Amino acid sequence: MISKSRFSLFFALLITTSTLIAQTPEWIWHSKTEAEGDIALLRRTFVIKQAVTRAELAYAADNSAVAFLNGTQIGENKAWNDPSGINIRQKIREGENLLAFRARNEGGPGALIARLRLTYADGTQETIATDSSWKALKGDQSGFEKSDFNASQWNSAVSLGKIGIKPWGDIFAPKTATPAESITTLPGFKVELVRSSQNEGSWVAMTIDAKGRLIISPQEGRGNLLRVSLDSAGQVKTVEILDQLPLGGAMGLLWAFDSLYVSGAGPEGLGLYRVFDENGDDKLDKVSLLKKFDGAGGEHGSHALVMGPDKMLYYIHGNFVHVPGDLAASSPHRNYAEDQLLPRAEDGNGFGVGIKPPGGFILRTDPDGKHWEMVAGGMRNAYDFDFNQDGEMFTYDSDMEWDWGMPWYRQTRIYHLVSGGDYGFREGTAKFPTWYQDALPPVIEMGIGSPTGVKFGTGAKFPEKYQRALFAMEWTYGRIFAIHLDSKGATYSGSMETFIKGKPLNVTDMEVGHDGALYFMTGGRGTQSGLYRVSYVGNEKTGVASKTASDEHAEARALRKKLESFHGKKDPAAIDYAWPHLRSKDRWIRYAARIAIESQDVSLWKNKALEEENPYALITLMTALARNGEPQDLPALAERLGTPSYPDLPIEQSLESLRALSLAFIRLGSPDASLREGILNVLNPIYPSTSAELNRELVQVMIYLKAPGVIEKTLNLIRHAPTFEEQVSYVFHLRHLKEGWTMDQRREYFSWFQKDHSQARHPESLVSAFIEAGRDYGNGASFPKFLQNMRKDAVAALSDNERAELAGLITGDAAKPVTKAKERAFVKEWKVDDLVPQLDKVGSGRSYDRGREAFVAAQCLSCHRFGNEGGAVGPDITAVSSRFTRRDLLESIVEPSKVVSEQYQDTRFFLKNDEEVTGRVLEENETRLIVMVNALANVRAEVKKSEIQKKEPAKLSSMPEGLVNVLSAEEILDMLAFIEAAGKKDSPHF
Repeated sequence: MISKSRFSLFFALLITTSTLIAQTPEWIWHSKTEAEGDIALLRRTFVIKQAVTRAELAYAADNSAVAFLNGTQIGENKAWNDPSGINIRQKIREGENLLAFRARNEGGPGALIARLRLTYADGTQETIATDSSWKALKGDQSGFEKSDFNASQWNSAVSLGKIGIKPWGDIFAPKTATPAESITTLPGFKVELVRSSQNEGSWVAMTIDAKGRLIISPQEGRGNLLRVSLDSAGQVKTVEILDQLPLGGAMGLLWAFDSLYVSGAGPEGLGLYRVFDENGDDKLDKVSLLKKFDGAGGEHGSHALVMGPDKMLYYIHGNFVHVPGDLAASSPHRNYAEDQLLPRAEDGNGFGVGIKPPGGFILRTDPDGKHWEMVAGGMRNAYDFDFNQDGEMFTYDSDMEWDWGMPWYRQTRIYHLVSGGDYGFREGTAKFPTWYQDALPPVIEMGIGSPTGVKFGTGAKFPEKYQRALFAMEWTYGRIFAIHLDSKGATYSGSMETFIKGKPLNVTDMEVGHDGALYFMTGGRGTQSGLYRVSYVGNEKTGVASKTASDEHAEARALRKKLESFHGKKDPAAIDYAWPHLRSKDRWIRYAARIAIESQDVSLWKNKALEEENPYALITLMTALARNGEPQDLPALAERLGTPSYPDLPIEQSLESLRALSLAFIRLGSPDASLREGILNVLNPIYPSTSAELNRELVQVMIYLKAPGVIEKTLNLIRHAPTFEEQVSYVFHLRHLKEGWTMDQRREYFSWFQKDHSQARHPESLVSAFIEAGRDYGNGASFPKFLQNMRKDAVAALSDNERAELAGLITGDAAKPVTKAKERAFVKEWKVDDLVPQLDKVGSGRSYDRGREAFVAAQCLSCHRFGNEGGAVGPDITAVSSRFTRRDLLESIVEPSKVVSEQYQDTRFFLKNDEEVTGRVLEENETRLIVMVNALANVRAEVKKSEIQKKEPAKLSSMPEGLVNVLSAEEILDMLAFIEAAGKKDSPHF
């Protein structure tokens, strides 16, 4: 980087004034020579005589360029076929300005092209574009960062031709998102592409202001919020860049209370900002921070904002956000914990290591952000939520796709979010199954994918069925679902249908416009964005749908809400009011009543709880006592839970009773010998059960209590379990049991890890979810590491003699070996622009065998999951074409650090001895971290926490550049075809 003083000298010596002329951009350089490493300095002055309302600069260079305005660097372009765009309105000054570039060539013709479009306050427009009137100087050869700015002679730039000439083409041609014609929707609905992003970022959040204008945020940068005005037909009238706002990276926007709320980055870091139009000139200009949030921003950070029916702000956060320390004591959701009876395991690849409950959570605050409460928690990373016509709140929560094939995997799901709700997400293996009564189940499981925006159809000019529907977006496989909800007691049941589908269609957010159309966006992770409009053109009536408050279940919902009014509050009336409803057969009523009871001092209700006779109420109250009691309460609690005869209880109540017993051990402590014997007398006769769910709970309690015979009973369950997931649930919990094994049992246990499980059965619901997404089933990215770590834990439980006798079974790698690449010679240092002109050849006539071989040669499987092979340093790419265009995919391969998702981002640790360690955290305890520093070579490092000075996200991808440099152009095209076809030989690509 050159100094400001040297650049100022350069300006002072060389400024001349030019007249503004609208023109066609031309490719220019200091000469027509072609030399690798050649540097050109190019400049143009211009005069501003009136107020500028818009100033959009677009530029690109073969091969790279840095842009300067009036001596200050304003941007950088790294590829001629990917022009850089920037709004420089606030950087332009009245009078003379100097626009300059320092460009570098890396072989072939060197060239720069630029276009500055100016719009003035009186509505006139002018363009400044590169041509031979620009001034040029050959830079020195000392490198891109150093040039001789004291040269005495500048020449006219040499024009290599106007935009559109080969080999560059019309790089400023408008970029286009996925065409509407290639998007499918339901009969009667119409999808239109309203606008494609033109170097305005990758759009991820949207809201509508009081005038019906769309406010849009890109995922990256600040000062680049857009305000889009629409005409009566839903077409774009104007697009404003709100560059006066020092805000950006917003993953939540809300227009409410005559202001814009922004969940993103601002002058004081990550947080919730409120923006006003202070002087009534229709310009948002006053920015204030309402609350700062700690933890990661971005994809697992703070997300959507919605105004509730109570005129309060509701704010959803992902699982990497730290819970604020100043929440009100009246928060309905509190007293959460890991609540695992047996030792949990972290994610096999280290994602989310060390993160504690509550997981994702919902906060509620007043319009000024003064009073904050946590309403609910235990989601993973829900991005958005909305209220239906009944005032009930719903979200679409994500899965942890790395868990595919493991018993703790939970599909993406629609949740009914209620006061005090815990939805059971815990990191690693600790996720709650749906039958845990201390959490609430989903309304509907949605399969695999990446949930983004949700919106009820309220206000849309759609048929009544779709006005009531919850529209839920899924980013990975390019779908928008319509969720149809039906009242069911105090909650809802649901069914889903695919409303919209495209490829690629990386949907991010949506809003119902003032014209009754549904507007949705695509974008995220640097991909091309588009704004779409969905309207109904069919024959059904589209009048305003009536409210559903009069349905037969309205009374149950009203009762639940009355119980919720006691949550977080000390109220002497709560116990008497809630007690009868602990006996309800409606799980949601019982849950609401329990939280109301738990909000009161335990001394006021403990004795009455221990005297309860109704099985529903008893189990619910013992759950409450386990969560709030003292160790001395354990004997009485366990005795009461042992009162019902388990063989006579319904499975649901048996599961709840076992969970309450486990919670008592977790929170109150271990039973003494006498109590242990009494509990085992009750449980031994029913283990194993005919219910897989009941066995999953029983095996944990029996292992915890070291029940006689538990090993042989559990090994027999493994032998006969119909699915791989059920087998793992027993293998996993046996891993820490040290005593009671015979050597034959040890051999059988460790032999399980040596078996080929590739053809194992999986639950039909899981396999169907893959079919629905349009891809084949594949194990999750952490699947092999989970198995390795299970066996590692089991080996650690062996005695020295056992370890010696079992040596032949406890060594080796349980994971399926990855296909190894053969060594290859260097072919070329490929650039994206070398291959873009040939991308249209990927779709047909390719070689499957050569594509597969190239895929292996580029070491893709070392880092990425593809089908049932591969690593987990990068994302699963089996169905990558559903969210990335062909060019996006090429760029991610050739320039892996251009866009790095935080889910796959390394961490840089700066140590006290001035050393640095960069990599992904695989393991963590109180004193040290294990960091994967080189995934290709499987190199790890141990970092002591006491030695860490600071840490920060790594800017570079862990995927090295140059992996395709051993391939020919044809091999790269074959590889792209192989990836697009998801590895299927019968694809039209081949």
